[in-house]
Amino acid sequence: MSSYREPWRPQFHFTPERNWMNDPNGLTFLDGEYHLFFQHNPAGDEWGHMSWGHAVSRDLVHWQQLALALAETGGEMVFSGCVVADAENTAGFGDGGGTTLVAIYTANSPEPQLQSQCLAYSLDRGRTWSRYPGNPVLDLGERNFRDPKVFWHEPTRRWVMIVSWPERRTVRFYSSPNLKHWAHLSDFGPAGSTTGIWECPDLIPLPVEGAGEVDGGQRWVLVVSVGSGAPSGGSGCQYFVGDFDGVRFAEDRSGRVPLWLDYGRDFYAAASWSGILDSDGRRLCVGWMSNWDYAREVPTSPWRGAMTVPRELTLRSTRDGPRLFQQPVPEIRSLRTDSRRWQDLTTEAATERLATLMKADGLAGIAVDFIPGDAKQFGVRIRHGDSEETTITCDLPAGELALDRSRSGVSWFAPAFPGIHRAPIEPVDGRLRLEVLCDASSVEVFANDGEIVMTDLIFPRDKRLTFEVFGDSADLRLESIEVWSIDSIWR
Repeated sequence: MSSYREPWRPQFHFTPERNWMNDPNGLTFLDGEYHLFFQHNPAGDEWGHMSWGHAVSRDLVHWQQLALALAETGGEMVFSGCVVADAENTAGFGDGGGTTLVAIYTANSPEPQLQSQCLAYSLDRGRTWSRYPGNPVLDLGERNFRDPKVFWHEPTRRWVMIVSWPERRTVRFYSSPNLKHWAHLSDFGPAGSTTGIWECPDLIPLPVEGAGEVDGGQRWVLVVSVGSGAPSGGSGCQYFVGDFDGVRFAEDRSGRVPLWLDYGRDFYAAASWSGILDSDGRRLCVGWMSNWDYAREVPTSPWRGAMTVPRELTLRSTRDGPRLFQQPVPEIRSLRTDSRRWQDLTTEAATERLATLMKADGLAGIAVDFIPGDAKQFGVRIRHGDSEETTITCDLPAGELALDRSRSGVSWFAPAFPGIHRAPIEPVDGRLRLEVLCDASSVEVFANDGEIVMTDLIFPRDKRLTFEVFGDSADLRLESIEVWSIDSIWR
């Protein structure tokens, strides 16, 4: 059994007890439980024998790993997909005893290699699953056709599926009255970033916050993961804002393209939860915290792979049009301890206070509101021990935020791992806010209330963690600064 105390084991991010994990799958909420299924190799810590692992939580913070949900069968691997609650029993799998969960997943057949969309269902809140005898329900006879995301479209009273056509840099839309019989509606793409293959699509309706008469109302956000070509290199998640009329998605073309959910190196296959109650109303997502450039080589054991913290998505009006903002779900605040807060400090005074707050286990968060004045460069250093650091720098003349992990710790396992990752940034009303979450092997940065997000893995040799703030002008002021410890979810 794992102790969940191994070197670099995340302490407030989900990881499987053992073995390989990649994409989040089947995110749904039912009867007080958040379900997280995930791509999993039950036989080892390398990619292979892909099956669906399963974990549940009642608070998006503490997770219980359950038995394997959908296992590889006869060499046919279970690739990514989704789960919906079929409350009206449209598929006919229900027995009248409660809501049926239906998984829609890609079956990857080895000989010949074909990918098709299949169904499985559960009558006991996801604890056990039965495959539909009529599988597959959607088959084009193609080698690469995968990652279905299904939702109920109330205006047309039918299910809608989005599925990726990876090598064509296209997503396809289908509809069905019963999850079993699917009719093609339309295609979207190529568009945005097309360097890498397209995977793991999602389509999310969101109201536009702070919108005037021009924006107004609701937009649909189409999320597409790309296998390469992300802004910091390798794999990442782009998104498009537009309208969906039940048949086709029409992109709004305004501002900078492509748009990215995360500018760090380690955020992929993001997916949103279905079934969130209207009384809650949030749109929640999580991503796989790694990159295909080196995911198979990261030096962790007996597990390999972690999820980001769950995030709340909002769509806000900006001068470039509606844009996604992300924040850690507020439930994460339940793990905060020993919080300290100061106001109106110089960088020297702030660094003096921070030097006394060493975190022996490396689990901490910091939020800083910078008033730049005439400062050109400023930011936060995350120091581990005496010789390792990760630096977050706001460079105003360059208009960018840089996350430098080149001296963050162990990086020998992959030439692509060390480096500096950059994102566009500028102050808002003369102020720039950084919030940073540090776990045993990760840094997540939320800038300007989540307008820009950067996620990077790090592997420090020394757990001891301290923060510093810095700037190149005495005119730089810290309107506020808060630092807190974070409890482990595995205690």
